Amino acid sequence: MMSADKDFLASQVVVRNAYKTDWDEAMKLAWDTFEEFNAPEYSELGISNFKNFVNDNMLYKMFVMGHYQMMVARKKSGELIGMITIRDNNHISLLFVDSVYHRCGVGKALVNFAAMYVRDEEGLDKITVNSSPYAVDFYHRLGFKDIKGEIVQDGIRITPMELKL
Repeated sequence: MMSADKDFLASQVVVRNAYKTDWDEAMKLAWDTFEEFNAPEYSELGISNFKNFVNDNMLYKMFVMGHYQMMVARKKSGELIGMITIRDNNHISLLFVDSVYHRCGVGKALVNFAAMYVRDEEGLDKITVNSSPYAVDFYHRLGFKDIKGEIVQDGIRITPMELKL
């Protein structure tokens, strides 16, 4: 396992706004990571709805038009290791990090990059997320607070949270 220190991120990883050419690879990362860590906790309906979401061509069109933001983390060698998306100006819609890089600071770097975007570009003072059960502790470590307890929406288990910026 890799070191979770800042030197790894600073020397090996670039977090940036996504390009159109990042889309397919990022959605594959989202699906593969979901399948490994989230799907075992979800109903068939939830799994199907998530798969439909990451394969929705309308979502891609919204991204191209600038209505759905994506940021990526790539190793300097070019390998995609994480992605985050923002909808409705301040809501984390997807956040996935390749399992090899869990606990290395990549997810935190993506959330921080997205939070700066929300604050500086959208002029908003909070960022929200509907956390999967797998990521609740991660978001709590970053300072997110539960808005309410876990709910099931379209077969997908979520805990609504927010972080004041």
